Amino acid sequence: MAKRDFYEILGVSKSASEDEIKKAYRKLAMKYHPDRNPDSKDAEEKFKEVKEAYEMLTNPEKREAYDRYGHAGVDPNMGGGGGFGGAGGFGDAFGDIFGDIFGGGRGRGQGPQVYRGADLRYNLEITLEQAAHGFDTTIRVPSWDKCDTCHGTGAKPGTSPVTCSTCAGHGQVRMQQGFFSIQQTCPKCHGTGKIIPEPCAACSGQGRIKRNKTLEVKIPVGIDNGMRIRSSGNGEPGTNGGPSGDLYVEIHIKPHPVFQREGDDLHCEMPISFAKAALGGEIEVPTLSGKVAFTIPEGTQSSKTFRLKGKGIKGVRSGFAGDLFCHVAVETPVKLTERQKELLREFEKSTTEGGAKHSPQTKTWRDKVKDFFE
Repeated sequence: MAKRDFYEILGVSKSASEDEIKKAYRKLAMKYHPDRNPDSKDAEEKFKEVKEAYEMLTNPEKREAYDRYGHAGVDPNMGGGGGFGGAGGFGDAFGDIFGDIFGGGRGRGQGPQVYRGADLRYNLEITLEQAAHGFDTTIRVPSWDKCDTCHGTGAKPGTSPVTCSTCAGHGQVRMQQGFFSIQQTCPKCHGTGKIIPEPCAACSGQGRIKRNKTLEVKIPVGIDNGMRIRSSGNGEPGTNGGPSGDLYVEIHIKPHPVFQREGDDLHCEMPISFAKAALGGEIEVPTLSGKVAFTIPEGTQSSKTFRLKGKGIKGVRSGFAGDLFCHVAVETPVKLTERQKELLREFEKSTTEGGAKHSPQTKTWRDKVKDFFE
């Protein structure tokens, strides 16, 4: 079977630059790599085809011969010798692909690898009232500042860091075993590309000292438990000049003695006397913005729920406030005097003689029990 055109295999033009060829190869090699396509003979063949095309077109001499004479101008015995492991060869590109797949960093010769600093979390405990109304506060968080003694170099005053002999200052080393070429952080300098023979005593060679800093934090109206506020760039500093991480202030709302929050709504239990439940009347209901008067109807039963619209919390993403749900709890009187007990007995007798109209729930319950046993 006649071989396909190398440029056609990679999907590039004959005038494509080496970078364009390398980019096309990376994309196709990742697509057809055997590890990503187990048990696929078609993918395996395409991967070999792409590999061969890349090896030929990244070798200047072979590419020139191929452009002039086609496949006849390329010695097939040299197909595996296109600079494997050398600069611009298959080993470099394959190592870069492994970096793309497994999270590796910069290629060889591009200097020490740059790392973004880690994110930090700060737990802030606030009250329900503070969450409902919002407020401004300050927090103290750990931070790293440049060492004043060594001015950030990490070296003892009068000395300087030296280039790492293991990675020649690149911060990375390449390990090659047969077909595989894998790039990893230099184990000696840990990616910095420098070695400090005499570390600074003040910072132990780190070039920075841990201190605390004060930050202003604005808590928005309606923030809820577990929400986080991001403070960009106030996390740990990056490595080798990398950007700092972020600080996340996580909100924890203290339990409230009266209210329980459910989204933007509030719930509270409202104890009322037996007489108030029977006769009805006006009572005072607490809210986060003060007390409001509320009239309950006569004959109110325990566990009855009343809704006060708009007396909840206006959430961070809400256009209006939630509601307050008051759950009635009829309180049974305790420590009665003899006179009070006597009055209650007379009352009980009068309601019993009045029939089921005074106790509709009791009548309904008895009927259900009777039906159950029958």
